[in-house]
Amino acid sequence: MDQQAEVLLIGGRAGVGKTTVGWEVSARLRAAMVAHCVIEGDFMGQAHPAPEGDPGRRKIAERNLTALWSNYAELGYRRLIYTHTVSVLAEHEGMFQRAMGANVRIVRVVLTASDATVRERLTARELGSELEHELASSARKARILEERTPPDTVCVATDGRAVVDIAREVVDTADWLPRAAG
Repeated sequence: MDQQAEVLLIGGRAGVGKTTVGWEVSARLRAAMVAHCVIEGDFMGQAHPAPEGDPGRRKIAERNLTALWSNYAELGYRRLIYTHTVSVLAEHEGMFQRAMGANVRIVRVVLTASDATVRERLTARELGSELEHELASSARKARILEERTPPDTVCVATDGRAVVDIAREVVDTADWLPRAAG
């Protein structure tokens, strides 16, 4: 009997630590021998110029997610960690249902950070010509997330916190670790 597919969506503005937290969540799950896979959503639509008729690159991102998930599912995986800025928004739910099955269990987590923390992190990360663009985009996405994040989304603050502590909270939200006997 097939287990239900599950996806842990880790969203948040640029600079909150989505990728870092996603990898730490994966480390915690690996340590507990919980089968899962990880997809960095930013890479699913990286095609330039955008494919004709797909200016937001959503169609190509969905096609790539569907192909990757098909490969993982064929090998027996049922849990996916997916990191991407706005993946938690309700308008993206259909993409995961089409790629992973209509009954996929979706767990949404939005990581948050102050403007000062985001500026510090992005300044350290963006060593090329994209810093000002990333800062503006991050602020715009923060507003979108504040306005449109579904009510079942868990918000996790990252300011001044260790990645292992943030990941522990995110893993607890997903409820993917085996429960202790007793």
